Amino acid sequence: MRPFDPWGNPWCRCSDKYTFNPYTGCGHKCQYCYITSYIKDAFNPRLKPRIIRQLTMDLRDLGRGGIVALSYSSDPYTPLEQKYGVMRPILKLFREYDWGVLIATKSNLIVRDIDLIRDMNAAVSITITTLDRWLATKLEPGAPPPSERLDAVNKLSQNGINVSVRVDPIVPYLNDDPVMIRNVVEAAISSGAKHIVASIYKAKPDSIRRIISEFEDISIKILNLYRQGFRFYGYGYAPSQYRYNILNSVREIVKNIDSNVGFNVCREGFFNLDDPHAYCDARHLL
Repeated sequence: MRPFDPWGNPWCRCSDKYTFNPYTGCGHKCQYCYITSYIKDAFNPRLKPRIIRQLTMDLRDLGRGGIVALSYSSDPYTPLEQKYGVMRPILKLFREYDWGVLIATKSNLIVRDIDLIRDMNAAVSITITTLDRWLATKLEPGAPPPSERLDAVNKLSQNGINVSVRVDPIVPYLNDDPVMIRNVVEAAISSGAKHIVASIYKAKPDSIRRIISEFEDISIKILNLYRQGFRFYGYGYAPSQYRYNILNSVREIVKNIDSNVGFNVCREGFFNLDDPHAYCDARHLL
């Protein structure tokens, strides 16, 4: 357990919490993933040793009633979780110590633990970047198909669990088409999502190499776009006007479908687009 550290990024508006990663690395192998810039062999996930024992010791030291995010450097339901099943004892420990739990995943494996999650102070964020099966397979080759993630949103919501859907990241020239975005948002809200988060792909040298290698037809366009942008806290940002136009349009889509559904951007600096009293990590859904 470690205090959440956004590396001093002033565009991160998350409040204080802890983070906990049961695994090192992630098997979803997303082309846009940022963890390959700081985790060795990041797409080969490994269960951390003595993880249950360590968590028990941490919670004894920290006491009751905190908030923790699972997880920001590895999906807690990475495919290896199918084998090890450590999330069940982990969730039971957090329930025992009355911690609020923010679960971030792009896996439908989470439905296995609905019986635990619905009896906890928990909110779930599920990433769905596109409904296009072919594009999702190329962009997120190790992750379950979007239809299965939508089904997870529906099952969680039907069990009274608050769900946020992250249309995140939006990668220029891949999933930034307004119709594609609207389809994701409509499907998410129809499945019960109470909150939508959007952000534009933030480039790292290794991730943009993967993207231009996998999608050669957009390589020149995306490189040119990011050359016109800027670097901010270690990431390459697309130009501000492009980012604002896309994110504002996502907000309008959300509000036109259901004005009661919350909306946030993530580390974009456009604070006027955020709903008051809502957060991109879905803390307000606890």
